[in-house]
Amino acid sequence: MSAAREPALTLPRAVLFDWDNTLIDSWAAIQDAQNYTLSYFGLKPWTLEEVRTRVRGSMRDTFPAMFGERWREAGEVFYDRFTEHHLDTLKPLPGAEEMLRSLHGRGIYLGVVSNKKGDYLRAEAARLGWEAYFGSIVGAFDAANDKPSADPVLMALAGSGIASGRSVWFAGDTDIDLECACNAGCLPVLVRDAPPAPGEFGEHPPAVHVPDCTTLSNLVRNL
Repeated sequence: MSAAREPALTLPRAVLFDWDNTLIDSWAAIQDAQNYTLSYFGLKPWTLEEVRTRVRGSMRDTFPAMFGERWREAGEVFYDRFTEHHLDTLKPLPGAEEMLRSLHGRGIYLGVVSNKKGDYLRAEAARLGWEAYFGSIVGAFDAANDKPSADPVLMALAGSGIASGRSVWFAGDTDIDLECACNAGCLPVLVRDAPPAPGEFGEHPPAVHVPDCTTLSNLVRNL
């Protein structure tokens, strides 16, 4: 664990999480739906590594560049396919549920801010039995703009009595998550095995890096 920018961390009032590759592994269903859609439009399928690297922005922010004027049609093809499989291939990442239980038990407000469509997020949380941990689950199309805009963060905190700021941690695994955290004034937390390379995240470096959910849970427990 590293905390490069914060001289001293204090117990967060809230922690907002990215979903895919931060709390759960649903890459099999995402790759299947993405490649089904690409093939439908005569485009080359992506490897799993390409999917993990490229699938970051929301559909309304990325599909127009990929599919042009037919991006909404492509979105329907993607979601029709995704709906068939996403709940059956859902896998929590190691330590994720234990972390959520621990943070929630300490009275920390928890939320989800993802660029996956909100209906799918809430269905996946329900399948895992995690709804009680979260005060809000915000996905693509729920707010006026998607990550990295601050809009979904503000929506996730609405009604909690907690203002966006450094007492709110935003935990995610990609550059978009860190940028979103910075745009909303939150503390950006990178959750992935590999530490950040020098200059990797440009103007939006993480304040904290942890390799996994268990380490993040232990970090908060010791504050």
